[in-house]
Amino acid sequence: MDARIEQVTTSGKLTLDDTEYDVENNTYIVGDDDEVIVIDPAFDAEAILKEVGEREVMAVLLTDGNEHRLDVVLEVAAAGEEDEENWAPIALHRGDRVLWRDYFGRLAREEKDEDDAKALRSLEPDIWLEDGGIFEIADSQLEVLHTPGHTPGSVSVISEQLGVLFSGDTLHRGRPGSIGGVYDELGKQLNSIGALLTPLPKDLRILPGQGEETTVGDEDARWETWGSLAREQDDD
Repeated sequence: MDARIEQVTTSGKLTLDDTEYDVENNTYIVGDDDEVIVIDPAFDAEAILKEVGEREVMAVLLTDGNEHRLDVVLEVAAAGEEDEENWAPIALHRGDRVLWRDYFGRLAREEKDEDDAKALRSLEPDIWLEDGGIFEIADSQLEVLHTPGHTPGSVSVISEQLGVLFSGDTLHRGRPGSIGGVYDELGKQLNSIGALLTPLPKDLRILPGQGEETTVGDEDARWETWGSLAREQDDD
């Protein structure tokens, strides 16, 4: 059966470096009438699972390890199943392992039950994403592309069959991706974006982690103008 893409947009607050931001997030559900892969859940697991419906979640794929994703990833992976053996595997790039460990370590410190705290401290993603890794769903493949900069482990995901690039928060329409306009390693991020876009078809759709969709051609035409952002950041 042909794969399709469904989008769920959720919103909430995200705190980074003691600053709180209002963030709107795009979650993408890729699959058919029976099975799906969920890309970048955030803020509202209930809304995402409502869109999934009775379909089986085959994997939950995170393009970065920021907190708004980790807040809901276990609930989405469980999809109503109490037995952890039946939960969907969670996939994250190893470059964001520190973000994962910091988040679940903090939850463990807040947990009063020692067994539950121990489980949280030992929790790891089921799959460590690697550049070139492939996921298959319905009649389509999703290929992982490591695009560090927004976070060390940021990835994008391309599907030639679907004609789309899921860019997460590496790239948004008209600008490098960010939370609240703040960039961690903008130079590295711009290099990742340039290397990502150059070989791709200009009409390829880009579905970002925030905001409206765009195309490779539109963003490739803008890419060189973003160097001024990096120079301004260096001057600060």
